[in-house]
Amino acid sequence: MSKVKFMDAAIKLAADNVDNEGGPFGAVIVKDNEIIARGTNRVTSTYDPTAHAEVQAIREACNKLKTFDLSGCEIYTSCEPCPMCFSAIYWAHIDGVYYAADHKDAANAGFDDAFIYNEIKRSPEERTVPFVRLKSETGSLPFDKWVSSTKKIEY
Repeated sequence: MSKVKFMDAAIKLAADNVDNEGGPFGAVIVKDNEIIARGTNRVTSTYDPTAHAEVQAIREACNKLKTFDLSGCEIYTSCEPCPMCFSAIYWAHIDGVYYAADHKDAANAGFDDAFIYNEIKRSPEERTVPFVRLKSETGSLPFDKWVSSTKKIEY
């Protein structure tokens, strides 16, 4: 399959999803020139704000391949990934991202992520949603245990 065919598959998922009570977003993950996972936006139908198309596709691909490392995979998505999906793509080690619509197209349809990008740049105390660090004597315990663990699987 060609890159255009993979993109067409993501766009079709997105368009069909609008008729299935989901948002206008679709994504496919490709490995070795084959679609191995699909995802659509299911935020409103599952009451899950993290159920974006890219995240859904990443979850399916990881489950199918039995790994959290999607090196060797590419993602084709109907729209430029939002900040959350952008991060998930990096955490999953996906090799490449191809998208059709961009963030301006999404904003014109009512999906504007600019405020999140702006919030990230602000210091924790200046953010719209307060981020308050509460120091604790045991605050470093989880990291201390991680560093000394012989059972950890690094990622």
